[in-house]
Formats: sequence, structure tokens, C-alpha cells
Amino acid sequence: MKKFLAMTMAVVLGMVALTGCGTSNDNNGGTEGETANADIPVIGISQYGQHASLDNCREGFLKGLEESGLEEGKDFTYEYQNAGFDDNIATQIAQNFSAKNVDLMCAIATPSATACYAAAEDKNIPVIFTAITDPVKASLDTGNITGTSDKLPVEAQLELIRALQPEAKTIGILYTTSEPNSVSAIEEYKEKGPDYGFTIEAVGVTQQAEVLQAADSVIAKGVDCISNLTDNNVVGVLPSILEKTNDAKIPVYGSEIEQVKLGCVASAGIDYIALGKQTGAMAAKVLKGEATAEEMPYETITSFDTYINSKALTDMEITVPSDIAEKAIEAEK
Repeated sequence: MKKFLAMTMAVVLGMVALTGCGTSNDNNGGTEGETANADIPVIGISQYGQHASLDNCREGFLKGLEESGLEEGKDFTYEYQNAGFDDNIATQIAQNFSAKNVDLMCAIATPSATACYAAAEDKNIPVIFTAITDPVKASLDTGNITGTSDKLPVEAQLELIRALQPEAKTIGILYTTSEPNSVSAIEEYKEKGPDYGFTIEAVGVTQQAEVLQAADSVIAKGVDCISNLTDNNVVGVLPSILEKTNDAKIPVYGSEIEQVKLGCVASAGIDYIALGKQTGAMAAKVLKGEATAEEMPYETITSFDTYINSKALTDMEITVPSDIAEKAIEAEK
């Protein structure tokens, strides 16, 4: 009986050990694309949080790898994790990728890129970032790191707002004070806003929990409209912001198509899938040995489109001039 029990325990412990070696769960739904084949390069994808813009970056990144001739499962595998907009978790994800000695890290949004760069530096793991407005201000422009900037077309946005609201005087903006991308965008809005006859009312937050209160503050200031950035803390609660602004009859302008789909009236914005593809093409060069991340300067997407939400515009009693209507893309859910 003792021998039987010992054998039974050995089998159970063996099964537990095998289970421990299986696919780990990420912070939001499971790991994708992992493989046990050590000969295939592994990409660790760290996404700061889950919303449509960042999801589009990830989708575009994988398409960019594919369009560069790399096949998943043959030329690379990937592990996807997202931090749920938590800086501490972003750091843990990056350190985990470093401990696993992944061959390349793809970082989506500034907090994830900063964390990946710090974790990868000692091992010289290349980092390719995307969805970062100002890599220089974020100190991500030197070393074994490169990627793509989603710098907003601020002047085009100001022109659009002026065309749709000829009498508007004040634009409200919500932003995270510790987010270099947002601080950079605010500076540009304040610099260029007066050229278009606008005063900028910017209200800063330190965390996502403060955003809705900040929205109340902006509304109370009597702004004529709000221009939304790509600030992750703000975008993460955009539907709740829109509930407040719709009640107050204050139009909100997005910074890309997904925000307009949610209910912003319009946007002069970039295509985040295209941005992701551009990032994937850069990562492919590294994986193919055609260039190092350090050798490639970061790239800024320069093309943008005008997106409109006709229902939201009608609700705000805004008429779209014919020259804008002709070129605008209707943002449908």
C-alpha cells in the first residue's frame, strides 16, 4: 500500500509539473501565439491597455510582419500581454519578457515602451514601439529602440473645428500630466490655437479615476467644444465623457476614426492599422537581420483623413461644409 501511494503521488506531482509549463495567462484574456519551438524568434507584445486605437496598432503590427514576408509559426511567434492601463503591470510584463529572453519587444503606447526599454536595455533586446506622439520627449529616441510616432495633425484639427464651428472661441482638452505625448500635444495646441482664434482650456489629471471629474470641470468652464487627444487614460473612459458632453450639448472632436465611431463629431486623424503596419515592417527588418533597431530612426506617419459621425453632428446641430463633406469618411460602428 505504501508503494502504491508513493507511485500515485509521483504521478500526480508529475502532472502538476507539466501543467505548470503550459501557456501562461496574460492580464486580459490569455497569451496568443506562444510556441515551444526555441528555434523560432519570439516577439513579446506589450500593450498598455485595451481600446480600439491600441488594438488596431497591434492588428496592424502583425499584418506588417506578414506583408514583409514573415509567417507566424514559421518565422516568428508572439506573446501578447496588456497592462490594463496600470504602469506597475506594464513594468512586470516587460520584466517577464526580459526574463524569457524574447528576441524582440513590441511596445504599444508610451508607458509600455518605457517599461520595455528599461527591461531590455541590459540584455540588448531590440524594442520597436508604436503609438507614441513624441519619442524625443519620452526619451525613447536613442539606444536599441525605434518605432513609429502617431503625432497628431494639430493644425488640421484646428482648421476642421474652425470650419464646423465658425463662432467657437474656446476648446477644452483633457490630458494626463505625466504623459509626455499629451503634454507635447497640449503645448502645440496652446501655441497654434490662437492662430485660428481659439483659447485652449486644458485640464490635467494624474490617473484615470480623475478623468470624469475633469470632464465636469471643462464643461463648467463653458467651452465651445472639446478636442480629444490619444491620451490613454482619457480614451479609456471616452464613452462616459461623451454621455456628459452630449447632455451639455458640447461637441467632442476625436483624434482618430475609432473615437469618431464612439460618438465624437469629427476628426482629422491617422489610421492606426496603417501605423501598426509601418511598425511591423520595421520589426521585420530587425528579425531578418537587415537592420538593427538602433540603426533605424523612428518614423512619423504623415498621412491623415477627415472622419465624421453624421448622427453626432446632427445631434449637435452642426452643418458640414460641402468641401469637407466631399472628402470626409463616414465613421460607422
